[in-house]
Amino acid sequence: MSLLNTLHITHLPEDLQVYLSLYEEVKNAGYLQQQLLQGNSAFEYAFIDASIIAESFRRFGISPATTSLYAIKVSRTPSVNAATVQQHLSDSIEGKPLPFEESAITRFTDMTKVKKTYKLTDLGRSKVRAGGKGGAGKGEAHEDARLANGDNGKEEAERKELEMMVLGLMALRGAT
Repeated sequence: MSLLNTLHITHLPEDLQVYLSLYEEVKNAGYLQQQLLQGNSAFEYAFIDASIIAESFRRFGISPATTSLYAIKVSRTPSVNAATVQQHLSDSIEGKPLPFEESAITRFTDMTKVKKTYKLTDLGRSKVRAGGKGGAGKGEAHEDARLANGDNGKEEAERKELEMMVLGLMALRGAT
């Protein structure tokens, strides 16, 4: 069984969707990788090792050692719909489906690897600089919010800042 989520991208026609699913305890990652490498048209998915997205793309999205997995399918025709994607994923992936929720995604993201891959080891300082000279700038207000929320607030704020930086880098790389 797959817990499939549907996402509509505004620049796609209404009848074309993006389908997302998340798995853990995947046992057949080597098989899935081989399907991608062989160009099997039934496997036109983005299978992404959930622990480090950037490295995953370099390895065709998955390695034989992958145990946590994002499955993403972009519909190119109306015949590719939630039911057909759900069935194919259920038949193909030997793993435990999870809800595609922030808590599950956060659990599988290795922040240290993400920082290293994108060369973003200096988090935190950028917010202080963003505040500008003196006064209660954005950086200081952000730091006050982190202190008020304790360590979990600090981790959450750092994760959100990292997400914004990675998305910005992806957008810049995609534009060049």
